[in-house]
Amino acid sequence: MKKFFTIAFFVGVSQLAGIIGSFFTVSSVSGWYSTLNKPFFNPPSWVFGPVWISLYFMMGVASYLVYERIGKDDLAKRSLVVFFIHLFFNASWSVMFFGLESPGVAFVNIVILWGLILFLVLVFFRVSRVAGYLFVPYLLWVSFAGVLNFSIWWLN
Repeated sequence: MKKFFTIAFFVGVSQLAGIIGSFFTVSSVSGWYSTLNKPFFNPPSWVFGPVWISLYFMMGVASYLVYERIGKDDLAKRSLVVFFIHLFFNASWSVMFFGLESPGVAFVNIVILWGLILFLVLVFFRVSRVAGYLFVPYLLWVSFAGVLNFSIWWLN
């Protein structure tokens, strides 16, 4: 039972980053965001919710797998510190892009976020192969999101 609650904690903390971001996103999608010029490859709005929920779930499972290695792998504890720092940058992107209506500032944030995710992929692979693999779709999605963010900033 303890294992279940520990996994639920890590998944919940990861989902919390998305919930925080959604407070800033929901009100802007039909308002300010709808007025922006967007590139041809901008996905429909309904895509983002399911993708992020899935990614946050995978982040939570990955971080739990790394947590399980504390005491067995010196990198585990340090990489979890970086994981929690990265969640701050993840949640703050929505604040910057949608809340502050500033795609340029949000792009700087997403570049930092991307670097943190790449670091976590590499370190998680060393601690737990499965955790590393669980972070790869996230890295790919944030790579796409970074290009999309830059394009929106450029077009506006």
